[in-house]
Amino acid sequence: MTRHLTAGVDGSPQSRWAAAWAADEAALRSLPLRLVYAEDWPASITMPVTGPEKQQRWSDDMLTEVANDLRKRQPGLEITTRRLSARPPAALSVEAGEADLLVLGSRGLSRITGFLIGSVGMPTISATERPVVLVRAATRAEDVPPPARTGPYRDLVVGVDVHQPCDALLAFAFDEAARRDCTLRAVYGWSLPLVVAQDPLLDHGVRREAAAEVDRALADLLMPWRQKFPSVDVVEQALVGSAGEQLIHCATDADLVVVGRHIRKSPLGAHIGPITHAVTHHSPAPVAIVAHS
Repeated sequence: MTRHLTAGVDGSPQSRWAAAWAADEAALRSLPLRLVYAEDWPASITMPVTGPEKQQRWSDDMLTEVANDLRKRQPGLEITTRRLSARPPAALSVEAGEADLLVLGSRGLSRITGFLIGSVGMPTISATERPVVLVRAATRAEDVPPPARTGPYRDLVVGVDVHQPCDALLAFAFDEAARRDCTLRAVYGWSLPLVVAQDPLLDHGVRREAAAEVDRALADLLMPWRQKFPSVDVVEQALVGSAGEQLIHCATDADLVVVGRHIRKSPLGAHIGPITHAVTHHSPAPVAIVAHS
């Protein structure tokens, strides 16, 4: 199987932003890019036609137009297109299983509401064990993707849990930071148990000792990866507060945020965890979701 990246497109501005990001990432990785459209994508203003033949003609023209735009953006990049007759989550999860990375777009709503992943993104994320990147489009539909990025790159942020194994997450983050030659910020949000933190008799020495223990645990978690990727500049940040809020704050000046989700087989729908859920909906930077055991 030939290695490649895949981007899901539906003609919307957010999917075009995602495709542009995917093209830059494919060029960075020296891999081909595959653009995929699933014919059963929920109806929207992006598909102003009815009837199977007209819909197929529209989707083929849309895929060709997006591919041609990306060839101008990244000359020399190998780009193929594929139209599938299936529900998008099912089709995209199958495509993701064959790709190094799946890239999807998400729509900005407001500063408070955040970003809409929608009826395609969330089920797709939950259905695949491959990394998925959500790319934020501008809030105004007429805005076009920014020019192709060639570096230098801003920081890459990865959210970690010192109490959970996360090798797949760290492998992705360190590999991406090494490829971009950028600083990797490893962020862990923590706090004392509420019953302890509110104890008026708790002295500052106990708090300092707890913070020092967290710092040691974070350093121990990252040490093997520092040794494996000696060229990566790593900044360790054990921050007091909600992990989700800290990651969202750190995302404001980052090029990419990497978070994990536990692989779960649940009949009750899509579950990606509260921290990842918060980051995917409110991070202003693109978010990579990496599934791990």
